[in-house]
Amino acid sequence: MRDAAPQTIYLKDYTAFGWHAQSVALEFTLDPHKTRVRSRIAFTPNPDAPAQDFFLHGEALALISAKIDGQDVTPTLTDGGLTCAVPAAPFIWECEVEIDPANNTALEGLYMSNGMYCTQCEAEGFRKITYYPDRPDVMSVFTVTINGPHPVLLSNGNPVTASENHAEWHDPWPKPAYLFALVAGDLIAHEGQFTTKSGRDVALNLYVRPGDEGKCAFGMQALKDSMKWDEDVYGREYDLDLFNIVAVDDFNMGAMENKGLNIFNSSAVLASQATSTDLNFERIEAIIAHEYFHNWTGNRITCRDWFQLCLKEGLTVFRDSQFTSDMRSAEVKRIGDVIDLRGRQFAEDQGPLAHPVRPESFQEINNFYTATVYEKGAEVIRMLKTLVGDQAYADAVALYFDRHDGQACTIEDWLQVFEDTTGRDLSQFKRWYSQAGTPRLSVSETYADETLTLTFNQTTPPSAATADPQPYVIPVAVGLIGADGDEVLPTTILEMTQAEQSFTFSNLPIRPAASILRGFSAPVVLAHDADNAHLLAHDTDSFNRWEAGRTLARNALLGMITKGTRPDPAYLDGIYTLVNDTTLDPAYRALMLGLPSQSELANALHEAGHTPEPDIIHAAVETMREALAKKLGDALPELYAANQVSDSYQPDATQSGARALGNAALSLLTRRDAGAQAQAQYDSADNMTQQLAALANLIRAGRGDTAVKAFETQWKDDRLVMDKWFGLQVIEADPEDAFEVAAGLTEHPDFNWKNPNRFRAVFGSLALHHAGFHHASGAGYALLADWLIKLDPVNPQTTARMCSAFQTWKRYDTDRQSLIKAQVQRILATPNLSRDTTEMLSRIISA
Repeated sequence: MRDAAPQTIYLKDYTAFGWHAQSVALEFTLDPHKTRVRSRIAFTPNPDAPAQDFFLHGEALALISAKIDGQDVTPTLTDGGLTCAVPAAPFIWECEVEIDPANNTALEGLYMSNGMYCTQCEAEGFRKITYYPDRPDVMSVFTVTINGPHPVLLSNGNPVTASENHAEWHDPWPKPAYLFALVAGDLIAHEGQFTTKSGRDVALNLYVRPGDEGKCAFGMQALKDSMKWDEDVYGREYDLDLFNIVAVDDFNMGAMENKGLNIFNSSAVLASQATSTDLNFERIEAIIAHEYFHNWTGNRITCRDWFQLCLKEGLTVFRDSQFTSDMRSAEVKRIGDVIDLRGRQFAEDQGPLAHPVRPESFQEINNFYTATVYEKGAEVIRMLKTLVGDQAYADAVALYFDRHDGQACTIEDWLQVFEDTTGRDLSQFKRWYSQAGTPRLSVSETYADETLTLTFNQTTPPSAATADPQPYVIPVAVGLIGADGDEVLPTTILEMTQAEQSFTFSNLPIRPAASILRGFSAPVVLAHDADNAHLLAHDTDSFNRWEAGRTLARNALLGMITKGTRPDPAYLDGIYTLVNDTTLDPAYRALMLGLPSQSELANALHEAGHTPEPDIIHAAVETMREALAKKLGDALPELYAANQVSDSYQPDATQSGARALGNAALSLLTRRDAGAQAQAQYDSADNMTQQLAALANLIRAGRGDTAVKAFETQWKDDRLVMDKWFGLQVIEADPEDAFEVAAGLTEHPDFNWKNPNRFRAVFGSLALHHAGFHHASGAGYALLADWLIKLDPVNPQTTARMCSAFQTWKRYDTDRQSLIKAQVQRILATPNLSRDTTEMLSRIISA
């Protein structure tokens, strides 16, 4: 059972399964409560595996019959599966089980969403469908028959036969069970076609519920763009006759890369000008690319075991980041990735949930779909590419595809192709996979005799996961900027391998400003007393120019919080000049107007030995925003007006950038005109980006009640837009009212708490509202705990992931720590708490 006491699984204990699954035939007879699943599997002994009992995973299955080579057998059933005596030779395993999709609220295995059957099998959901060796290193060819009274019956691979209430599918490529997929329901296909570089025509379908047909065009184009990009950049051609995507409302994650049949959370694929923001469009484009790229980095080559999860996820996140950089603005994408990394992964690394990119142990694998595996895993790939160079990276990846196609692999397999291609010893680099924590990189400068010396020190704080971290290989991208803004030294990669290293630069008659960690060349915390005002004005590296402004803002805010100082004039002057520089990308200028998040400031205070006070942090950020509004002053109306798009709406980089800058100006302008321009924008908006931005500003200005009601009336029948409506009210609430707003929304008739998107809209927004969630009363903690206790027996995965809201509890004062700890302990004391939630909270509270 999923709520059994957690048991720790260790990487070091890996052993191969004792049998190969040569072929799998499945037959489904669909029924909401009594679906029958018949399996026929050809097993052969694995000569490379140790002796073991024949064990098949299975959960929540009613076994009807079991046979070996046509003869009835009586397996021994256990909590997690069955064991059975089997021949010491090839044999055919057959069994029939009954399952209950309608009551499968965990959304794992085969379940129902608004009358539609769908599956989610990663990581260990297939065991809820039938008895099987549910592990990624068991790969087989699947043939699937589906019987049911539904117009659309889909599975992996290519169609074999189809008739009324019947369909057969065959996937010729061996795959693990976690990539199995089935969809059945009343769906409409938005059709497309793609011709591969070798001339094969691939049929494309995006299946949606009736009524969503008008939200498919962008997703279809994103799929075609992804297919072409993967051919052009990685030489990877699609390998089936068709590619299907299905939009599902009830889904725990963003999407799933099942071979040939990708299942998507509706929010990650459906888009239109009226209902989706520019950020929604960009997210959808990236997620479609990510899941498509998995066809090779995850499907054709998969993971030997779940400890290797970063092998497919980190690599594919890196690939989708490259894609977005090519499709949109590379500099803006890089900054966005780093903001996300620092906000999510650094917090993970610095708290009780810290773990290596490849963990050594876990109790519930669903809890390791983390920012460390995905985002830090991608950063490790980026560093590797930086170290070996573009051509060597391309050669090594090509060798990886050639050598390991059709295999279940490890991190060692991945690194070996780079060693074989480049001749480098990557044993020290491998520490990025095996050690937890974010390295601290401090830099000191000396200048004498026309020589600049940079001395670097790297340290990594110990954690429960890594007690004694050893030095990493760190690629440090460095440039030198002269007094007049000229680039004295273009970007140069320094390779740091020791705890302390110095690098010298000669023939410098005038001391330059050092631009360090250009492009954020490694996921580290940098401590450098740089000339940030000069770099903000002149740095030729777009990331470090933004970083200089970010550092000035952070330092100013920390001074305001701890010393009561005023906003830094050097920061305000620099931002004024840069934001009004029309030669720069508007999206980049919009990012320049952003400030560090309140959570980021809380962490910086904690790291510096201060106890963060959320109310004071919130007040400082508000004061800084007021200072920016005053500094930009009369320039704001012009800046706003200059970035209004008159052409027909397009979600491309050019228009999106203009809207981003215009709405950033609107946010500051609202502080001067009490929301007059925001109201005008709301009344005239012809797209969701402008409408939602205006609504947010009206709420901030205290005049949003009418618009909030009007928005609900307009969009009450669109579930994805209503998710925005729920979330926006919480995230924009006054800190004193945030938990009350969230609590009130849970009483709204459209608050379907069993739907992950709607639950996250309210409680994900509450957790992100730093001052509101951490209100001194502890009401935010109690409200979230109440709902997690309610959700856990229904959907353990979503519950466990939401528990991460408590992971930073030790940052705060003793009163808040006591309040959080009490709520965590209350959840842990809940009878029959799932092992997903038990593991997460136990790790959080034991730190």
